[in-house]
Amino acid sequence: MKALQLVQPKQWSMIEIAEPGDLQPGQALVRVEAVGICGTDYGGYLGKMPFFSYPRIPGHELGVEVIKIADDVEDICVGDRCCVEPYINCQNCHSCRLGKTNCCEHHQTLGVHCDGGLRPQFIIPARKLHPSPNLTSEQNALVETLAIGCHAVDRATITADDTVLVIGAGPIGLSAMEFVRLTGARLVVMDMVQSRLNFVQKIYNLTDTVCADGTENDLSKIKEITQDELCDVVIDATGSDRSMNRSLEFCAFGGRVVYVGITQGALSFPHAPLLHRRELSILGSRNALSRDFDRIVKDIEANRIDTAPWITHRMSWTELPEVFPQLVDPSSGVLKAVATIDPA
Repeated sequence: MKALQLVQPKQWSMIEIAEPGDLQPGQALVRVEAVGICGTDYGGYLGKMPFFSYPRIPGHELGVEVIKIADDVEDICVGDRCCVEPYINCQNCHSCRLGKTNCCEHHQTLGVHCDGGLRPQFIIPARKLHPSPNLTSEQNALVETLAIGCHAVDRATITADDTVLVIGAGPIGLSAMEFVRLTGARLVVMDMVQSRLNFVQKIYNLTDTVCADGTENDLSKIKEITQDELCDVVIDATGSDRSMNRSLEFCAFGGRVVYVGITQGALSFPHAPLLHRRELSILGSRNALSRDFDRIVKDIEANRIDTAPWITHRMSWTELPEVFPQLVDPSSGVLKAVATIDPA
């Protein structure tokens, strides 16, 4: 069976791997239908993703069909089309016992720490499959991205009375916006790329946007929008340490800052005038929980979330080595790329 492997940064190889073996208790064999390409994959390709190891078969945003299950699996049936919760947790560590399976101490994300879905078939714990018979394979491949934003918004305990600033209008920022919108809170969006803000303005009928330039002008614009009150919640989805260092400036007294982007850089900000004086809460947000996947499937089915505008680029998985240099180029205009997998 073929698989697409990232041998090292910027080097792809179509390799031969063994066919999936016998199922162990609790496992399912799935056929991969669609794979979403996200910032983690771009970071792995460029050698900038801190958790990525090589060689690796990427792919963690997956739409799959179940083709075989172990005898003890009860909640999944052969033929089910599913989205995949790609966070493989040990179920035994302190975090798992607390229900924080997203930050298991022995966590393995498909396509990052262990091999993922850029292959026709693979075996996965059946508990990581979420049936979604009414969703297309592409929609299933988008659920994981949406789950990241869902979890970040939950971390911030946002209410309809809040003003929420999302910094970064890429896929993760957009996923956060979806769930901010569903809370009824006031949404403000900041990005350095005007075309992304144009997309946000069109899709969400949003007027409160800031095209950032990294200067004091950014703070002045936020003050103007909020009448000097700043934002109750700031969600930074950029993965830029420079942006993350500045995000506290936009946060109101008693507010919350959520870091959902990942950076290898160090974070540094003034303690007394910002964090202490305003009594801010800083929250990390990692991955998502099982309940987020189930919620998102229902939200898409009920048309509370429209995934149609998200996918800007489509290709076969065999084309990825050729097109990846273009996908990582900001001028490509890619928002979300989805690759289809040919049957084995």
